[in-house]
Amino acid sequence: MSTTPTIFKQWSKLPFCVLLAVLVSEASALLLLLGKLSPWVVHKRSGPLLLEKRDTGINQNPNGSLFIWVPEDEYAGQTFYDGFFFFNNLPDPTNGRVNYVNESYARAQRLVYVQDDGKVIMKADDQTTLAQGAYRDRQALKLIIYFILIPDGGPGCFSQRHHGDVNGEIDVIEGVHDNQHNQVAFHTAPGCLLDSTANFTGTISDGGGYQHLDCNSLINSNAGCGATEWSRASYGPLFDEQGGGIFAMKWDENGIAVWSFFRAAVPPDVAAGTPNPSTWGPPSANLSSSQCDIGKYFMSHAIVFDITFCGEYPSDWAGNSYATSGCPGTCDDRLMDPANFVNATWSINSLKVFKKQPLYAQVANSASSSMPTTSALQRFLTILSLGIYVLSA
Repeated sequence: MSTTPTIFKQWSKLPFCVLLAVLVSEASALLLLLGKLSPWVVHKRSGPLLLEKRDTGINQNPNGSLFIWVPEDEYAGQTFYDGFFFFNNLPDPTNGRVNYVNESYARAQRLVYVQDDGKVIMKADDQTTLAQGAYRDRQALKLIIYFILIPDGGPGCFSQRHHGDVNGEIDVIEGVHDNQHNQVAFHTAPGCLLDSTANFTGTISDGGGYQHLDCNSLINSNAGCGATEWSRASYGPLFDEQGGGIFAMKWDENGIAVWSFFRAAVPPDVAAGTPNPSTWGPPSANLSSSQCDIGKYFMSHAIVFDITFCGEYPSDWAGNSYATSGCPGTCDDRLMDPANFVNATWSINSLKVFKKQPLYAQVANSASSSMPTTSALQRFLTILSLGIYVLSA
């Protein structure tokens, strides 16, 4: 019998966060650069607090209020799995032909491990020849990250309400079989709509001859709403050939947006650890708050990484796509041969999470500016104490 590990991370602080998959781990990635109206960064050291002037990093809400994205969590290397738990001995909610396994089994069978270079590997069983109708072992995790490889077949990276409630699900990465373009989708309770006039570059998902603008998970076989990315470098073999890349999701009161960048196109602020989504250009998909109350339809989420196989139409998420894809035989036939799953692997560098922090204090920016007054400095340090300061060796 085939198995796969699944890991869950409860993340109650997901709203108002940028979920950012990071290309490299550098000391500079810990430094948050502030902008002109608040140009002072505090370095937390064993000695006195030091101020350093910075000129970038300020973001602005539609109402004009200012904020910055501050580091919240980081998952990488040997500590990547800390804080997560494995989903096992439960049926696949996507009705795939898979077995979810526990952590000890997954590690023993090397379905999950960390390479010497720090890359995190999550994969399906590619060693066992199965009998007809048997299920293949695999991993499934709840989190978001930087990818070297995205699995072939049926991978998914999504954000979902705890306890498996499909309402309030955000599919950041999704595809099946030989898809060449990433599909971003949103699934909610009735009442949330995708605004087709919002600013995004993807093609609105459709089916049955019409666009899927209603995110209601109870209709259209739970297709939800969303967009397909235009770039072939967002999914599949071409993504891997580009050396991987970064996926980012921004979730705040203004909406939920998803970007992807292949490796050569990663924005400099992302590589520096000072994300400023306002400079990235339009997202691939954007569920704006204009026709969906984000706070009502999206709550405390867990992050999920998954690889699944086959399923039965119409209850499976992939539907009858195998039969219409030109693949030989049946999906169950293909599942028997482990050689078909050598590339069913996630290869990950790291995950970084940034929290939205409003700015309440302002400091004038000029060559003649003196140090902030005591009262202004105290207010600013209160903000900094939430996690803005830089840890220096």
